[in-house]
Amino acid sequence: MPSADRERTGPAWGTFLELESPAEGPLHARLARALRTAVTSGRLAAGSTLPASRVLAADLRCSRWVVTEAYAQLVAEGYFEARSGSATRVRARPGGSVRGGAREGGDRWTPRYDLLPGR
Repeated sequence: MPSADRERTGPAWGTFLELESPAEGPLHARLARALRTAVTSGRLAAGSTLPASRVLAADLRCSRWVVTEAYAQLVAEGYFEARSGSATRVRARPGGSVRGGAREGGDRWTPRYDLLPGR
C-alpha cells in the first residue's frame, strides 16, 4: 500500500521535470538543471515545499543519492533552503527574483575571495 507522501506527490514530478536525454550529462546534474529551470520559470514558486528526497527518488525511479545531490547543488546556488528536520523549500528572495544580482540595499554582492580555478 502506498504511503501518504507517495500519494500526495504522485508520478506527476516525473512529467513536471524534463530530464532530457542521458547524453546531456549525469542524472543528478539533469535533475538540478530541471529544478533550476522550474524555479526560474516560475513553475515552482518561492516558498514551495519540495517532496522528500526518498519520495522524489521513488517517483523518478532513481537513487535517493541523485535527488540529494541535486537538492544540495541548488541549496549551494541559493535556489533552495534546507533546514534539519524541515522540508526543503524554494528560497524566497526580495523582489521575487531568485538569481537577482542585487541585494536589498541595491548594491551588488561581490565575493571576498576568488575561488575560480587557475587564479
